[in-house]
Amino acid sequence: MRLVMVGTGAFAEPALTTLYHSRHQVLTLVTNPDRPAGKERDMVRPIKKLAQSLGIPVFQPASINAPEAIARLRQLDADLLVVAAYGQILSAEALQTTRRGGINIHASLLPKYRGAAPVAWAIYHGETRTGVTIIQMNPKMDAGDILAQAAVDILPEETAGELEARLAQLGARLALETIDALERGTVVARPQESAQATRAPRLKKEHGLIDWSRPAAQIVNHIRAMQPWPTAYTFWHHGSRPAVRIILYRACAEPGPYPPSEPGTVVAVNADSLVIAAGEGYIVPVTLQVAGGRCMSAPEFLRGHRVQIGDRFGPEHL
Repeated sequence: MRLVMVGTGAFAEPALTTLYHSRHQVLTLVTNPDRPAGKERDMVRPIKKLAQSLGIPVFQPASINAPEAIARLRQLDADLLVVAAYGQILSAEALQTTRRGGINIHASLLPKYRGAAPVAWAIYHGETRTGVTIIQMNPKMDAGDILAQAAVDILPEETAGELEARLAQLGARLALETIDALERGTVVARPQESAQATRAPRLKKEHGLIDWSRPAAQIVNHIRAMQPWPTAYTFWHHGSRPAVRIILYRACAEPGPYPPSEPGTVVAVNADSLVIAAGEGYIVPVTLQVAGGRCMSAPEFLRGHRVQIGDRFGPEHL
């Protein structure tokens, strides 16, 4: 089949490589424009570099739905659009530029977690299982008929970045199997149960702020979910000094026992560890970073920062 790969993020890269090495033909990569990265220079997207290394032409329209982009896609005379982590919603007209429309590689078990950040929100909400879904695209957000689906367990300490990398490989294999089945005419599509749909909106920086009133296990999930971006963060309030922004990369939950304390309060500290009260249970930071500094273990942090029982962690202004 004659394919057009449409993708921007790292999640799309394994699919591009897999399809290139298959018996199908990747005509071009459609990706978003390069991002400004400083005066008079652009940051070339990694997937663009990958396509160029494979000899695949690259097309970077500001909008894939613009008339000139539609015209260029039609000229390719392609059979199918293969979309993954692109960052734009394709219009009906864009989907009609190929003989078979488009399929999307989505990193959740649809209809759960429709949206731009399905992996992060699955971890945030404490899911223990997720997967990849291949859908026949329509102009609505992740709402097309399901063509194929594969599930995996979420590992107990896995971050969103680590899980997404695994799902990207799974999605690439599943997409190729689906394309082969489409060519044979053996795919059986099934509609999504829209009543079961949940949302996975695009992450914003403020999503990283830790809410210490939540149970400790949920805070640990939050920390895992916010990696690699925007990262989970809080502010350390110690005496009358200015609040210090702290990024948490890894932490453990423990039940205690410690004296009842307001969430976010340091309830125990020694040379090797500190314990922070949550809404239920306690958080023991393992790896953390003072904003602008380097990532360090809890013992390293405590050697350079005098944390005391009664100090508070929370928003910048308590």
